[in-house]
Amino acid sequence: MSYTLCMSAAPPPSVNPQEKQPRVPRTGMWEQISDGREWDDLLKQFTADTRASYGFYGKDVNWEEISRLPRWKRPLRIAKGFFWALLMKLSAARRMILFVALFLLVISGAFNMNFDVVAALLFLLLLSLELADKVTMKRDLEIAREIQSWLVPSRPPVVAGANVAFHTRPQNSVAGDYYDAFYPLEDAAQGGKLFLVIADVAGKSVPAALLMATFQASLHTVARNGVALSELVVRLNRYACAHSFNGMRFTTAVLAEYDPATRRLDYINAGHNAPAIRRHHAGSSSGIERLEAGGVPFGISPDATYAMGTIELAPQDALILFTDGMVEAFNDRGEEFTDQRLMAAIRNLPDWDAQRSMQLLLQSVDEFAGATRQFDDITCLVLRCE
Repeated sequence: MSYTLCMSAAPPPSVNPQEKQPRVPRTGMWEQISDGREWDDLLKQFTADTRASYGFYGKDVNWEEISRLPRWKRPLRIAKGFFWALLMKLSAARRMILFVALFLLVISGAFNMNFDVVAALLFLLLLSLELADKVTMKRDLEIAREIQSWLVPSRPPVVAGANVAFHTRPQNSVAGDYYDAFYPLEDAAQGGKLFLVIADVAGKSVPAALLMATFQASLHTVARNGVALSELVVRLNRYACAHSFNGMRFTTAVLAEYDPATRRLDYINAGHNAPAIRRHHAGSSSGIERLEAGGVPFGISPDATYAMGTIELAPQDALILFTDGMVEAFNDRGEEFTDQRLMAAIRNLPDWDAQRSMQLLLQSVDEFAGATRQFDDITCLVLRCE
């Protein structure tokens, strides 16, 4: 699977004169219903939707209680648990519609009364009401995603002697992951330091996205004041503690300053997945170094202290920052990709630029997960020295 830079326009495809002209899409009823997709594609989408729905409703099922029941009682209790999980997602009025429709179906079968059409119409009414809510919410989320796209870079900055690439894949229309690469004070031509950040707000969807927006605004405001990295982190943590709902909405992050002239990287890891440096000429058998110096996530304690780490990069070294969505990606058997698999993929990276290196890492995650729909945002940022 190929990737383009996040939220940037894809370049126009190259044209091969020997290729056949694209066929005119058919407009039959089946083509409109299936959106022109093949059976295999539809089956994969249905399977992914089914697994996602199972996980969504299964969170409300009391599996511990079911496990104590005799095996012959479990299927009925599981069905009951899923029914009530679905029912409680509906409003009170819509629950009544569902119960009336089910009641009409029961008496139609038990007493040979013809209420099937009325029950079907009630089910159709319930479906239309739920669909209207979903369409409205989807439209609002699309607007929110467009606004969120303004907060992150669409193109990587120009870096002397290095190149940068990034990609994010929200679990929902909006994400709680945040990445950035910018020059706070000077531009690249003036020899300024490049600021790199990757962060993950606890939670998902709209609440996490709103907190991500406030984190981005705070970061840029403080960074452009020219404060040192250590002081910047302290200020961000104080702000996060004031808006963390008693620590429930904390933020993990890695913030770093990269000096292109010296290839020196100063960083602070605030409880985030430790970034990895893949050395071109490895001094050890692994060839991987992890950036762990720092402290607790932002929003946990206003008095938290943070240690700063410093590391020197060399030509052809690669710095990889990522969120937990990569290592916690899972396949259809429920197995996680894990940090060990990601480090193995990083260790085996060819000497490519940042863009192709990032694509290869994301491809390894996709090949492992297959068509399984993920429950977390996936974000990756790569800096590669030339």
